[in-house]
This record gives sequence, C-alpha cells and structure tokens, in this order.
Amino acid sequence: MSTMLRHTGYIALPSHLGTGGFDHAAVHGRTGHIFVAHTANDAVDVIDPAAGRHIFSIPDLPGVAGILVSDEWQLVVTSNRAENTIGIFAPGARPAVAKVPVGLRPNGLACDPARRLILVANVGDPAIAGSHTLSLVGLDDRKVLGEIPVRGRTRWAVYDPDAEAFYVNIADPSEIVVVASRDPLRIARTFAVPSAGAHGLDLDLATHRLFCACDAKMLVTLDAQSGKVLGQSELSGVPDVVFFNAARRHLYVAVGDPGVIDAFDTATMQRLGSIPSEKGAHTLAFALAADRVYAFLPQTHRAAVYQETEN
Repeated sequence: MSTMLRHTGYIALPSHLGTGGFDHAAVHGRTGHIFVAHTANDAVDVIDPAAGRHIFSIPDLPGVAGILVSDEWQLVVTSNRAENTIGIFAPGARPAVAKVPVGLRPNGLACDPARRLILVANVGDPAIAGSHTLSLVGLDDRKVLGEIPVRGRTRWAVYDPDAEAFYVNIADPSEIVVVASRDPLRIARTFAVPSAGAHGLDLDLATHRLFCACDAKMLVTLDAQSGKVLGQSELSGVPDVVFFNAARRHLYVAVGDPGVIDAFDTATMQRLGSIPSEKGAHTLAFALAADRVYAFLPQTHRAAVYQETEN
C-alpha cells in the first residue's frame, strides 16, 4: 500500500541564529496556529497554516525544547532547557511569559487540564546524581509541587484522561513510567520497553494503546492499562517525534536520518510508506482540522507541508 501523505509545499521560517535547529511543535485548536520550538533561536515560531506563512516569534526562551498547547486552558507551555524553566503564556502575539523554575534540562511536557497540573520531564545530567526527575507544577500557583526521581534520561510524555495518568518515556533503562494524577508525587507503576532508547510517545485513547518509538529503530505498541507489549514494527532509522491521527487511525514517526516520515496504519501496524522530508528533520506537527502534517527542516529552516489524501 502506498503512503497517503502528499507533499504540497513549504513555509519559510526565520534563519537559525545559533545551533540546535527545531524541536517539538503543537497546534492551537481555536486558531489552527502551529507553535514550534526554534531551539537555535531561543524562541517559539508561530505559523498560520491558512495564510501559509510564519506570523510571529516569541523570544527569550533559552534552549526551548518542548511545546504543549492546552486548548482547555488557552495557554502554551514551553520547556526551556538552557535555563531550567518552563514558560507559560497566552497563544497570541507578544504575550507576557511567566517562568517557573523546574528540574535540570526540562524537555517533555504533559498536562491534566481538570486538575490544572503540568508534568515536566527533566533530561538531567548523567554526571549529577539524582538529576533525572519529573517536576509536577500547579498551574494556579505556578510552583513546583514536588519532584519524582526516575532511573534515567527522560524523553517525551503524554496524559491519558481516561486513566487519569501521565506516561513518560525513559531512555535507559528503556521503560515507561506511569504517574497517577490523583497521586502525582510518586511513580504508580513502570512498563518495560523491549527495545532500547524509548523516545517518541503518543496514545490511542480508543484502543488504550501507547505507541513508543525507540532509538533501536523500532516502534513498540503497548497496552496502556497493563503495559503488555502488543507488537513491534521496524522503522527507517532512529526516530524522535510521533503523532497519532485518531480520525484516520494513522501514526506518523519523524526519522531524522535518512530524513523521512514513516506512516503506519494503526489497525494493522503495517507501514504505509516513508515520505522524504530532509536529513535532520526529527520533529513534526499534526493539524487534525486541516488533516495536514508539518515536518520542520533544520537545514533549510522551513516547514514542509503534507496533506492526507485518499488512497
């Protein structure tokens, strides 16, 4: 079966001012605007897909890595790895950014909208004992409520509103730790991942499955309730960001080398195809309303646009 993603064009983004390229991205549901961490510029770039252009940037976010857009809160949260903070701001232009100090080198983000709770997965430093942690931040008082130590470098995180639980990937040992939002200051349970380097993570709420992309070039599917491994699928290379399209039951995996998007049919877990992006392009955004995927290209500082089409 051929891929269902068709490349339709590019959107130019600001040139890199430093090193680091792009990192995570997310979409604001009400406006459709895409927020992408431009790590090389210590800024978040904002794209208007309807206009097909970059519309503004939000500066002064050192080492920005993770992006979370909460449509329930109408807020954007960033993890600013170079200053060990998260930023919280409204999704419009020139926002006032509130910063909250968290753990060492924050990266992954997830939130429980009902409990107004943000989980921050901190990468840490292997030379500093105990620095691999999860910070739990209360949205209302904007303070860290507690820190949970984990066994290794964190990667991405997602929230499951049905289970009222956060899932966080740990690279080594390769595992997923589960934190119950009702009791958020400890690890509730841990799922072993049978492939090295748990990295990108997303969740299918309808089937209660976790999709975990691993550095060992494997996509591992697990039952979100029990942690049982349901299957493994080969990837084109070392992956990073994954996004699940619940409407089409497709999964997109960004693979920076050789520079492709691996697309899967999640009903069968068969690969639909590998769509060229650009070498080093390891991050994506998925816009459900427009049925489009955006790949962020570090070599040419632009976003490649792909449209889902009927096969």
